[in-house]
Amino acid sequence: MSTPGFDATRFKALERAGFNRIAARYADSAPLRQHLADALLDAASLAPGMRVLDLASGPALLAHDAARRVAPEGWVIASDIAEGMLMEARSRIASTTSDTGRNMSYLAADAEHLCVAQASFDRVLAGLALFIFPHPEKALAEIRRALKPGGELVLSVWAGREEVPLISRAQDCIARMLPPSKVVRPSVFRFGDPETLTRTLREAGFDSIRIESCDFECDFEDAAAYWQAFLDLAGGAAEALSRLPEATRDALRKAVAEDLAPHRQQTHGYRVPARALVACARA
Repeated sequence: MSTPGFDATRFKALERAGFNRIAARYADSAPLRQHLADALLDAASLAPGMRVLDLASGPALLAHDAARRVAPEGWVIASDIAEGMLMEARSRIASTTSDTGRNMSYLAADAEHLCVAQASFDRVLAGLALFIFPHPEKALAEIRRALKPGGELVLSVWAGREEVPLISRAQDCIARMLPPSKVVRPSVFRFGDPETLTRTLREAGFDSIRIESCDFECDFEDAAAYWQAFLDLAGGAAEALSRLPEATRDALRKAVAEDLAPHRQQTHGYRVPARALVACARA
């Protein structure tokens, strides 16, 4: 990433702190993204016996579903830079009586510097992750190294800003009302154009690239619920917002409620659409 003033180390530290802070709420909000998670897993064509690495796994929700699909002989490693997310995952698994997680392990690691063996995975999954890596070319090189020949990377990214009101309504309010962040952030929409995503994957050495759109909608009881759901996804941004004065945060909440008006339902609540891209690429 070549954005002037960008400090990758500081950015990663803020993301790690932010996602550690929101680990439980991030896991609780999983139903909002279940349609997208299912689309990614279906695209991965997982089969029993496969070895899978799930990057930016968070509380390992995607990894848990993948583990069920590759059981009993397969294995899944859930990896994330935020160790609190992985602790949340283990805690939730320990509280259940199901067999989920028996064929899983957890790895606190930076996706740009993976401590995994070369050519050891049939699939690498990266749900809503590529855009958050400061140097995606480094992460993609590590992914190719970790994949077996012919193995596949399967990922999802947000589509273009105009196609993702679920995120852009809140982000636009933040950009309008606050000064630029002291920690420069890469745009979550930077791979939202299929051509850009295809070119990035091809330049990293992947081929047989397939990209499909995944459209879904999220329902919210009120504008406050939408704002909380945004914060529950926002990682480092949520960490930075939590440090603002209460009056500033109140003003943001009110502005978001006003901007959300086009999504109000006739009966009650809000329905906010989103589009993601799901890509498969062969190593």
